[in-house]
Amino acid sequence: MSITPPSLHCADRRAALAAAMQAAGGGIALIPTAPQRQRNGDSEHPYRHDSHFHHLTGFNEPEAWLVLSSDGVSTIFLREKDIEREIWDGLRLGVDAAKQTLGVDRALPIGELDRTLPDLLDGQPAVWWPFGVHEGIENRVEHWLGVLRGRARLGVEVPTTLRDLGPLLAEMRLHKDGVELELMRRAATISAGAHRRAMAFCAARFRAGASAVHEYEIEAELLHEFRRHGASGPAYTPIVAAGANACVLHYAAGDAACGDALLTPGELCLIDAGCEFAGYASDITRTFPGGGRFSGPQRELYLLVLAAHDAAVAETRPGARQRDAHHAAVRVLAQGMLDLGLLDRNRDGDLDAVIDSAAYRRFYMHGTGHWLGRDVHDVGEYLSLDEAPFEQSDGIGGRCVRKPSRRLAPGMVVTIEPGIYVRPAEGIDEKWWHIGIRIEDDAVITAGGCELITRGVPVAPDEIEALMRDS
Repeated sequence: MSITPPSLHCADRRAALAAAMQAAGGGIALIPTAPQRQRNGDSEHPYRHDSHFHHLTGFNEPEAWLVLSSDGVSTIFLREKDIEREIWDGLRLGVDAAKQTLGVDRALPIGELDRTLPDLLDGQPAVWWPFGVHEGIENRVEHWLGVLRGRARLGVEVPTTLRDLGPLLAEMRLHKDGVELELMRRAATISAGAHRRAMAFCAARFRAGASAVHEYEIEAELLHEFRRHGASGPAYTPIVAAGANACVLHYAAGDAACGDALLTPGELCLIDAGCEFAGYASDITRTFPGGGRFSGPQRELYLLVLAAHDAAVAETRPGARQRDAHHAAVRVLAQGMLDLGLLDRNRDGDLDAVIDSAAYRRFYMHGTGHWLGRDVHDVGEYLSLDEAPFEQSDGIGGRCVRKPSRRLAPGMVVTIEPGIYVRPAEGIDEKWWHIGIRIEDDAVITAGGCELITRGVPVAPDEIEALMRDS
């Protein structure tokens, strides 16, 4: 049993959500937490709460539901105390302590959910829940409404509208308060330390005469550092990619049976890894030379990605659009691809032609950033909420009609992560082959620009080499 600090203002969040529901016509919201997941036999995966539920309650036990009406009345259903199960699984908060501890209006046993929900739904104009998140919730809602319909002759009032709670919750979570930002800074600090540790580990191994280091050994250093500093673990599956593996965007650390899952002194290692701390994610990518020094071609491509990163950072500020950073990074990367000969001017044209045709996507095929918060790819609308659609580039060489991307505002958190990935191909100089580079930082939008909260790990190539040399 664990409750996050009361300073997270969960009661204020519930009140804000209730007010948003009331402004949208009222009703009652159903927010379950995540279920436990079986791993194998009688063993379960480590439990992780549902992010929406935790945002509104600070409660991380399984088998719990929050029910919130638009007049602000909150009811939590949770597991009862059970001495026998607590011997095996740990302490439970229990119903008696829940009301005061969680600051809700009422607490009931989870076993009462089916019996109580029809009564709570009676008289409500709408039923709200996050669509597409919780498997089976539609059937349960239909069952509860069916029970109510069976009481029609008793004068009950059955809700007639089903509403998606997701957009309201996403808009709330997109704008972080000061407490949330401090937790995210802590997550970023821990993760930066883990990246430094991984770099130092590789440098020490190679100085000691190792001919190669397994990717899973590097991953172990990251995970150790996460837990050593109080993080619950990784916020997502870490990417630890040596050499050519860095050209696989979602590559996972290989095991000893894979001959190519090794970092050698002459190769680059790309690590995309961040921890979760108190329910908040961090997300850092760094690329470094296994032997401690970049080769000439590696440094050239690295400096290109770093220049794209700098251009994206310059566009990450209040009032700018979320996609402005991507467009800035693409222009730098595309020009660099032309200058270095990765793209052929005779075939692909000038910079504007390369961007219009999306020819750059051969070497840079993903976006430059995403929302970050409780989830590593956090909730929040990427397009403007109140502007009309218009014809524009679809980003893959065509045209489409859609709204512009939304404008950034203080309290939002985004990642900035340009990259370049060169696979062997005809017409590509072999000196570039198998080089994959990505640089990713977490940026808090501030009144005057943005704060990169992940710079506790170096990003400039000279600083990376110095860390590995002096560690």
